[in-house]
Amino acid sequence: MLVSFSSLPLHARVWVYQSSRMFSASESEEISTSLHTFLCNWATHGTPLQTAFELRYNQFIVIGLDEEVKGASGCSIDASVHLIQALEKKYNLELLDKMNVCYREDNQISYVPLKEFRKLAKTPKITPDTIVFNNLVVDKAEYQSHWEVPAYDSWHSRFIK
Repeated sequence: MLVSFSSLPLHARVWVYQSSRMFSASESEEISTSLHTFLCNWATHGTPLQTAFELRYNQFIVIGLDEEVKGASGCSIDASVHLIQALEKKYNLELLDKMNVCYREDNQISYVPLKEFRKLAKTPKITPDTIVFNNLVVDKAEYQSHWEVPAYDSWHSRFIK
């Protein structure tokens, strides 16, 4: 059962998929349609899941699930990953590679491999105040409070000079 993202409770589990590039307007529309169709039918052992999604900055896919209503099984999580893999292939994106980092640079979102981010963090280009995206958040509360944060307030801080 698809609900609005804002109506999900703060304890709802979230998955954040960052894209290697921004989605075009038509891609955003098509991705939204694909997510809507999938999540309306997402179920575990035949029981519908209470889910929601949002596209942030035309570069992040965020899926939420209220596990208190019903938790996802391994098979249902696999199905959601297959959807993300299909989106990667269809739009020539990287969405599942966790070895990349997104950060704000001059009001733009930059996407770099972690290895490059580590190098940049030793230069004045990345500072403790650089806004980074912490895609390791696990629930909606953490997503709202600790997803887009200064590097000093994230796991990224270990790389800052």
